[in-house]
Amino acid sequence: MSDDSDAKYRGLLEAAPDAMVVVDGAGAIVLLNVQAEKQFGYLRDELVGQAVSQIIPAGFAERLIADELRSAAEALAQHMGSGLELVGRRKDASEFPIELMLSPLESAGEILITAAIRDITKRKSAENQLLQAQKLESIGRLAGGIAHDFNNMLFAIHGHAELLAQDLSSNDPRRTRGGHNLRSVAAITSAAERAAKLTGQLLAFSRQQVVSPKVLDVNARITAIGPMLEQLIGSSVRIVLGLDPTTGHIRADAGQVDQILVNLVVNARDAMPSGGTVRIETGNVRLQAPLSANHTHVEPGSYVVLSVIDTGVGIDPTTREHIFEAFYTTKDLSGGTGLGLATTYGIVGQAGGHISVDSEPGQGAAFKLYFPRVDEAVDEEIEDVVGAVLGHGRILVVDDDAAVREIMVLVLERAGLRRDICGRRLARVGGARRTDPDVMVSDVIMPDMSGVELAARVMKDDPRIGVVLLSGYTAGALNLKRVTGRGAIFVAKPTTAMQLISAVNRALESRRAADQRS
Repeated sequence: MSDDSDAKYRGLLEAAPDAMVVVDGAGAIVLLNVQAEKQFGYLRDELVGQAVSQIIPAGFAERLIADELRSAAEALAQHMGSGLELVGRRKDASEFPIELMLSPLESAGEILITAAIRDITKRKSAENQLLQAQKLESIGRLAGGIAHDFNNMLFAIHGHAELLAQDLSSNDPRRTRGGHNLRSVAAITSAAERAAKLTGQLLAFSRQQVVSPKVLDVNARITAIGPMLEQLIGSSVRIVLGLDPTTGHIRADAGQVDQILVNLVVNARDAMPSGGTVRIETGNVRLQAPLSANHTHVEPGSYVVLSVIDTGVGIDPTTREHIFEAFYTTKDLSGGTGLGLATTYGIVGQAGGHISVDSEPGQGAAFKLYFPRVDEAVDEEIEDVVGAVLGHGRILVVDDDAAVREIMVLVLERAGLRRDICGRRLARVGGARRTDPDVMVSDVIMPDMSGVELAARVMKDDPRIGVVLLSGYTAGALNLKRVTGRGAIFVAKPTTAMQLISAVNRALESRRAADQRS
């Protein structure tokens, strides 16, 4: 390139916002701008005259060289104009994603190649975060659907076991020697309860778990659960608290916050087989700009930050990429379900928060949880009292699952109630009007008509009717406000016989009160 041409194009290249590199037909760099120097870490003199493969992968650089038997236009037509995503290499040998735009340049009868090179590290990071979020969302929907179906089966299993246990009284002849039958029933009940906890974890991961969010003091929750955490991790691991006394309040389910702490501390313990330290910290942060970190994107605002930091073996990049996926685990088959961190991810998201992990092999791990800060007083704890005995009444049972209908009918009959069974087809054509019930007990998720829609219609026809809705999904996800605001009662599946009876009892009391007013 002549001196005049060099000066002319240098001025244009220096004005460009991206790294600009001019390459001759032999693949040698003849010109570059200051952005290219900064981007690749070289001085200009270190690159001029060198092969372009020094900063762009050699295989691609070779394909750029025009074949002597073809014209420059033919050789470059495949690559010109469109952006190519490649990997650039800096002077320190570190690599980073780039977008390459090529265009031909004729100078003094020579065909040159002008390469505009853009660092797309931030863009690729954002794309990866989006893909990860979409993948976790898809897995969550699958997990939530599976958990819902299992909850229906567990409801029937647990309910029948409860009724059988009641039948096997101390003088019942069906009790075999040594009380084997009763022990078998207890084992069935225990297994059903463990399975219910597993489906609860799946629903938490899919952000569909039934929750009771309250305004909480995070420091108080950590202090209260501290002794249990110390018992869980054993004497070889030390817990250190760094709780900022000015830490604000959050709105979340207290039980779920406890579950988060247990999951993260147990995960930290497992990462320190030879012992170490787990540090739990709290504090406030006000983000003036969006924060992008591993697996999360936090919008500006005021947050309470809960951090769990360990001195363990650290996490490699491959594991970090999958760490919040359900059933992903690095432990052996006896070491865990792979749901601990997936559950934590779902719980934090359900509370409107975000979670990130910062770790490298051999450097320990730091999990940071961002919860929206609320400027409200802590809610008082209210004891949940379960009712015992039902009065008389006529109950309409609506569920598309025959096994669930059967166990609900058995439970309610044993409580002394008259009942009518109503599948989804009868519900659609007006089963409530035909049976004139005092209370309707219905599943929420049904193929033809949702329990919410059915309840709205029934309550419109007769505002006095009591309504109990059951589902394994969250009340928020089911949009229950249109009926719970009018007195409908929501019960999470799988439920116990006593919890079902208690809910129906409350609905009957509501019906009697409405009858007295009318």
